[in-house]
Amino acid sequence: MMPGSLPQTGQTKRRFSWPKGMPQIIALLLVLAVDSLVAPHFFQIVLQEGRLFGSPIDILNRAAPVALLAIGMTLVIATGGIDLSVGAVMAIAGATAASMTVAGHSLPVVLLVSLGAGALAGLWNGILVAVLKIQPFVATLILMVAGRGVAQLITSGQIVTFDSPPLAWLGSGSLLLLPTPVLIAAATLLLFWLFTRKTALGMFIEAVGINIRAAKNAGVNTRIVVMLAYVLSGVCAAIAGIIVAADIRGADANNAGLWLELDAILAVVIGGGSLMGGRFNLLLSVVGALIIQGMNTGILLSGFPPELNQVVKAVVVLCVLIVQSPRFISLLKGVRGRDKT
Repeated sequence: MMPGSLPQTGQTKRRFSWPKGMPQIIALLLVLAVDSLVAPHFFQIVLQEGRLFGSPIDILNRAAPVALLAIGMTLVIATGGIDLSVGAVMAIAGATAASMTVAGHSLPVVLLVSLGAGALAGLWNGILVAVLKIQPFVATLILMVAGRGVAQLITSGQIVTFDSPPLAWLGSGSLLLLPTPVLIAAATLLLFWLFTRKTALGMFIEAVGINIRAAKNAGVNTRIVVMLAYVLSGVCAAIAGIIVAADIRGADANNAGLWLELDAILAVVIGGGSLMGGRFNLLLSVVGALIIQGMNTGILLSGFPPELNQVVKAVVVLCVLIVQSPRFISLLKGVRGRDKT
């Protein structure tokens, strides 16, 4: 028998695995494909008045606020926490921006104070979680409820409108053929990616989420890391709130960012983030936001009532949580083990 004909019993079968991010990309393409079936001209993009228009551009534009929330939410979830207050922080930042604009303050001052309000809200959450050791769900639920009251106090319970073209441009303007919110979200994503991947912050966040006690023993200041994650989440929510207020040229403290915290959490989960904490991917969280907006657009184009959005999102959340559950993972490993034998 020739050596080449001997059975190669030492070789093991290579296990197939998806490239990182491929399931999310395929899901986004499938959602867009379904949207194109209900709207024949879905992918048609036209150039008018120096700006691109079309359903894909509209999805990018409308997904920008949720994408911003998802960027900050990703960092918080990676620490093993949750931030239910981002919608209320949006309302606070929008109310601050609108009220200060009406009062005659300049745009730089308006933006600085509004972003500062978001950072302060995030710091409040961070202190409750990292210093006072309150459960993140309860700690951020406090600001979720009280935050809208704060926003209404800022606006005196009224819908505040303003006429400021520079501020309005941030929500409804365009640059380089694209809507301004899209570029703001993209710039924020790039900045946060550099901040978390080109410095030690990203590694510290993942270490805290995986095992906070081990991270503390390794010399990581876990309190500062957790607090910084919530501050960054507050800043992202403030940016989203400014964009929404600029788009409608006003601040509605009752409805601004209402329930968007759930969309942000869903976007992170769809992007592969684990609610148990640990490794994170900002880009895939943004892809998750695009998937959510793609589903919303498809439902509207299909003529179904908008309320169906909540049902679809709930089903998606349930499916993703089942896939991420330890029981499902153990069953999947058991099936793979039997396949090998």
